[in-house]
Amino acid sequence: MKRTQVAINAADFPREVQPWLSNARIYDSSCSPEARVWFLERDGGYYLKKGEKGSLQKEAEMTRYFHKKGLAAEVLFYESGDCDFLLTSRVPGEDCTHETYLAAPKRLAETLAEILRELHSLDSSDCPVDRTESYVRSVDEGYTSTRFDRSILLPGMTLSDREGEYAFFTARKHLLENHTLIHGDACLPNVMLDGWRFSGLIDLGNGGRADRHIDLFWGAWTLSYNLGTDAYRQYFFDAYGRELVDDERLRIVAAAECFG
Repeated sequence: MKRTQVAINAADFPREVQPWLSNARIYDSSCSPEARVWFLERDGGYYLKKGEKGSLQKEAEMTRYFHKKGLAAEVLFYESGDCDFLLTSRVPGEDCTHETYLAAPKRLAETLAEILRELHSLDSSDCPVDRTESYVRSVDEGYTSTRFDRSILLPGMTLSDREGEYAFFTARKHLLENHTLIHGDACLPNVMLDGWRFSGLIDLGNGGRADRHIDLFWGAWTLSYNLGTDAYRQYFFDAYGRELVDDERLRIVAAAECFG
C-alpha cells in the first residue's frame, strides 16, 4: 500500500476527527479517484477516508458489521454532511499485493481461497445489507448508461456483445443466490495478512449478503491481474472447493461485471 507523506490543515476536517490528527504523521494513501484516503501514523495507526456525500455510508455500515465478526477494523467515526468522512483503526500487517505475498503465488492463491471459504461459511442471517438487489440494479443502470467493459473478463472467457450479454444476464439473474456473506470486491489489495496470517478485510462498501460467485470471480480476476498470469486460477478454485464453484453462475457474474 503506497503512502506519501503530506501536510494537511486539521481545520478542514470534522471537529471529532481532529484529536486523531494531532501529533500524527499524515500520509496520502489514496488509490482511486472516488475517495481520498489518509494514513494517520500514531498509536498503531488509523485510516481516514473522505468521499462524496453518502458515498461511504455502506462502507461504514458493513465495516461495523464485519468488525463485530472479528474480520475488519473498528469504525471510530462516520459523518455524512456536505461530504462523507470515515475514520477506522488500522488492520495489522500488509495487504496481499505486498512483495512478500506476490513472491509466493501458489501459497497466495490458496490463502485467498481459504479466507473466502471461511467468510462464506459464516452465518449471515443478521447481515443488514442484501447486495443481490443492488447488484442486479447496477447491471440495469450500467446497461441504460451504455456502460460496457469487456476487459474485466477472466482470461479464456468468451462473451458476446453488449446487447447479448444483457439478455444473457437478464434471463439468468434469478439463479444468483443471496444467502452468503461476501466481501463484494475480493481483490488482493482488500485482504490483509500479518506474516501470512489473516488479519482483516478492508474497503467493504460492496459487502453484504449475495452470491459467493461474486467473490470467486474477483478472486480469480485479482490473481490474474496482480500476478500477471492466469496460472493460479485452478489452485484458487481447488483450494476453495471445486465442488462449490458453479461455472454457470461464474459466467453470469462475469456478464454482470461488464456493466458494473
